[in-house]
Amino acid sequence: MAREHAVLAQGHPTHRTIAYKWIALSNTTLGVLMAALNQTSLIIALPAIFRGIGIDPLAPGQTGLLLWVLLGFNIATTVLLVTFGRLSDSKGRVRLYNLGFLVFTVGSVLLSLTPGKGLTGEWELIAFRFIQGLGGAFLFANSSAILTDAFPVNERGFALGLNQLAAVGGAVVGLVVGGVLATVDWRAVFLINVPFGILGTIWAYLALKEAPGPRPPLHLDWAGNLTFGVGLLALLLGLTYSILPYGSSATGWQNPFVIACLAVGVIGLAAFTWVEGRVEDPLMDLRLFRTWAFTAGNIAGLLAAVARGGLSFMLVIWMQGIWLPLHGVPYADTPLKAGIDLLPQMAGFVVAGPVSGKLSDRYGARWFGAAGMALAAIGFWRLGALPVHFHYWTFAFWLFLLGAGQGLFSSPNTAAIMNSVPPRYRGVASGMRATFMNAGMMLSMGIFFTLLIGSLAVELPSTLFHGLVAAGLPAQDAARIAHLPPIASLFAALLGFNPMQALLGSSLYALPPSQQAMLTAPAFFPTLISQPFMAALRLVFLFSTAISVIAAVLSALRGRAFAWEEAYGQD
Repeated sequence: MAREHAVLAQGHPTHRTIAYKWIALSNTTLGVLMAALNQTSLIIALPAIFRGIGIDPLAPGQTGLLLWVLLGFNIATTVLLVTFGRLSDSKGRVRLYNLGFLVFTVGSVLLSLTPGKGLTGEWELIAFRFIQGLGGAFLFANSSAILTDAFPVNERGFALGLNQLAAVGGAVVGLVVGGVLATVDWRAVFLINVPFGILGTIWAYLALKEAPGPRPPLHLDWAGNLTFGVGLLALLLGLTYSILPYGSSATGWQNPFVIACLAVGVIGLAAFTWVEGRVEDPLMDLRLFRTWAFTAGNIAGLLAAVARGGLSFMLVIWMQGIWLPLHGVPYADTPLKAGIDLLPQMAGFVVAGPVSGKLSDRYGARWFGAAGMALAAIGFWRLGALPVHFHYWTFAFWLFLLGAGQGLFSSPNTAAIMNSVPPRYRGVASGMRATFMNAGMMLSMGIFFTLLIGSLAVELPSTLFHGLVAAGLPAQDAARIAHLPPIASLFAALLGFNPMQALLGSSLYALPPSQQAMLTAPAFFPTLISQPFMAALRLVFLFSTAISVIAAVLSALRGRAFAWEEAYGQD
C-alpha cells in the first residue's frame, strides 16, 4: 500500500490505482453535480415553492427570509469548510465525505417533505437547507483532496477539471431542471437529489478507500474554530443583509446590524490569524501560505469567485426582467426560458475545462489560468457593451467565451493549489480553497447587488414616475411606486412575477381594464426601466472585468509549476 502510494506520487500508478482513480473521480463528480444542481434549480423554482407553502415572497418582511432560503446553504457550507477539512485530515477524508453524501441526502428528503405552510413552512425550508449545507461542506471540503490522493500529479488537472465541469454544468443545467420540475410539483425540485444521493452514498461507502499514509493527530483548536466561525459567519451575514434596504437608503450599508456584523467579522478573522500563529495544532496552518503557488492560487481563485459569484443572479434578472418580456415571453414562462438561454456558458466550460486541465498537467497552470481570466474579462466587457435589444446569438457567443475562460482557469488553478501542499494537509487545503471560493461568491453577491441597486436608486425613481404618469397612473400612485426600493422590482423579475402587478397591488384594480392591460403587458415594465437597468448592469460587468484582469495578472505571476511530491517526496 505504501509503495503503491509512493509510485502514484511519481506519476506511475499501478493497475489497482488506475481502476480506483476513475471510481474516485466518478463518485466525487456525482457529489459535486448533485450539490450544484440543487443550488441553481432552487433559484428558478422559487415561485412554485412559495406557492406550494402558501407564501407571497414579495410581501412586506419577506425579503430577508427569501434571502435565507436562497443563501442559507452557502452560508452553512462556507463557515464549516475549513473545520471539516481539518477534521477529515485526521479522521479520514473518505469517511467524512461519505457522511456528507448521507447528510445531504437526508436534507433533500426533509425538504421534499416540508410539512408546514406559511411562515412555519418557510422556516422549515431554511432549517432543512442548513442541513443540506452541512452535507455540502463535507462534500466540498473533501472531493478535491480525494481526487488529489487518487490521481498522480501529472493527471490531477484533468481530473479536477472534469470534477469542476460537473459543478459548473450542474449549476447551469439546474436552471433548466428547476424550471421543468417546478411545472410538475415543487417538491420534485428537492426529490430529484434523493436517488442520486442514495446511489452516491451507497457507492461511496462501498468503493472509496482512504489513502494510505500517516494522519496528523486531531487536537481541536477551539480558539481557532470559534474565532474563524464567528468572524466568517458575521461577515457573511453583513454581506447578505447589505443588499436589503434600510430606512430611506436603497441598500443596507447604513444599517447598524450590517455595520456591527462587518466589524465583528473583521475583528474575528483578525483574531483568528493571531491565534493560528500561536497554537500548537492550528485549524488552518498558516505556514501553507509560505508556498507562493498555494497563496497565488487561492487569491486568484478568490478574485475569480468575486468576478463571477453574482453572475447567475444578474443574468437571470436581465433575461427574466428585461430581454425575454421585451420579446413577448410571458412572465410565468421566463424562468425556464432563461435557464435554456444561459446554456452557452456551460457549453464554453465543457469545451475548455477538461482540455485546459489536461494540458496544464503537462505545461503548468500559469498561462492557462492567466489566459482563462483574460478571456473571462473580455466576456464580461462585451456582455456589458450589449444594447437593450441585442441579438441572442451575439449574447450567446460572449456568454460562451465567458464560460470558456472560466473553464480554462478553474481546473489548472485548483490543481496548482492541491499540488502545492503536503499530502497530510490536503483536506484542510481543499477546505481553505473552497472557503476562499465560497466567500468570494458571497462577497460578489453583496458587491453586485450594491452596485446594481445603488445605480438604479439614482436613475430609476425619475424614470418610473414620469413613465407611469404618462401611462395615466395618478401622480400619487406613481410617486409611491417610484420610491419603492429597487430590490422589490429585481426580486419580482427574479421570481418570474410581473413587476407591475406586484408594484401596483390593489391600485391596479381601480384603473380601467384597458389601462390595466397596458400597464401589465409583458413589455411595459422592461421598456420603462431598460435604460437605467442596463446602465447599472454595465457598471457591474465593468467591475467584473477589472477583477478578472487582476486575477489574470496574478495567475501569470504565480511562477513555474510546483508539486510537493516532486520537490520533497512524501510528507
